Amino acid sequence: MIERNNVGQEKALLVGVIQPGMTESLIHEHLDELELLAETAGAKIAGRITQRVSKINPATFIGKGKAEELLNQAKELDVKLIVFDDELSPGQIKNYHKISDNVKVLDRSGLILDIFHKHAKTKEARTQVDLAYMEYLLPRLTRQWTHLERQMGGIGTRAGMGETQIEIDRRLIRTRISKLKKELIRIEKERDTQSYRRQSEFRVSLVGYTNAGKSTLFKALTGSDVYIQDQLFATLDTTVRQLQIDESHPILLSDTVGFIRKLPHNLVASFKSTLKEVLEADLILVMLDISSSQIEDHFQTIENVLKEMGAQEIPQILVLNKVDLISDGNMIEKRQREFPDSVTVSAQQHLRLSELKSRILGKMEENFQTIDLEFSYDQGKTIAHAQEGVEVLKREYEENGVKLRIRGSQSRINQILSAVE
Repeated sequence: MIERNNVGQEKALLVGVIQPGMTESLIHEHLDELELLAETAGAKIAGRITQRVSKINPATFIGKGKAEELLNQAKELDVKLIVFDDELSPGQIKNYHKISDNVKVLDRSGLILDIFHKHAKTKEARTQVDLAYMEYLLPRLTRQWTHLERQMGGIGTRAGMGETQIEIDRRLIRTRISKLKKELIRIEKERDTQSYRRQSEFRVSLVGYTNAGKSTLFKALTGSDVYIQDQLFATLDTTVRQLQIDESHPILLSDTVGFIRKLPHNLVASFKSTLKEVLEADLILVMLDISSSQIEDHFQTIENVLKEMGAQEIPQILVLNKVDLISDGNMIEKRQREFPDSVTVSAQQHLRLSELKSRILGKMEENFQTIDLEFSYDQGKTIAHAQEGVEVLKREYEENGVKLRIRGSQSRINQILSAVE
């Protein structure tokens, strides 16, 4: 296994850069989130630094003089880890390692990848995180990551004449990326098989900003014993359970990995098989923490990720969670005006969940379709298939065949029609 940025138990200095058009208060809000991320990774926060710049320096992001000041402050505080709230280019990371003298410099993407690696439990999640990490690491190789052959096994890793250690490391990573991509293709085929079996059911996917309470709502609705922890990215795997809205409206509800501002692009790409549950959903529940001062920023982040995935056209219900944390009625009304079509709930206290179920039921009714079909008696298998996963409203046996009137979700009806044609 390739050596990673081991953030755990290290003292960290956080850096927020105020670019033109940004306010200092906004950067401090972003640093609050970065602090949560760093603590989730296991780091101890030694301090924060904000730096205003008129433009981004291509070599060090904040300018060589400011970079040296930053490293000196780290030494004074006995800090071995500096974390930027922005993504640094591969060249900027390498430049810092040339001048940092045993102080590691990490950007936001690297920190998020570290957290994902710590929380990846299943083989699928580990494969996805490993691929994202390798693709992030490849252009950023420095002396910080050395002797990868010792960690990945020695077969085929001996240096050729004139081949430097970093060239060996690059070759090892490219080989690993190739293997991981093949493994993810296999995993995706397995998911496609499972997905096909579930096409007859109405599918609802929970998405939201990390720590918005998705897993708590999932448990409240389904009664499922899912892992819940007050921590960013506590779970990375999609969990799917059946939810019975009423006797004639069963749905499949899925809980997916949380989104976050500046989510690394290669993570979104690597988690394509996991996030496919969202793409194949008939309805998306978009969850937000109503008590958060950054709710609008969080909403925009979610919409941007859904757009990047190609899921922006799927019907949505906006769910404002954690209403029990707000005692000011005026604030609740303000949020409801800002998000007029939302449902306000408390997953923790099970408040107003019946209203949410009613809204889901309404969306299901909009999605459902009723059709009439006729079959000859020699189409026994097709007749049986047409009655699976739908409500049979009428069944008539006539001299020349069988007439059916069925009602079901749009996706299931389309599946039946394609089999009949």
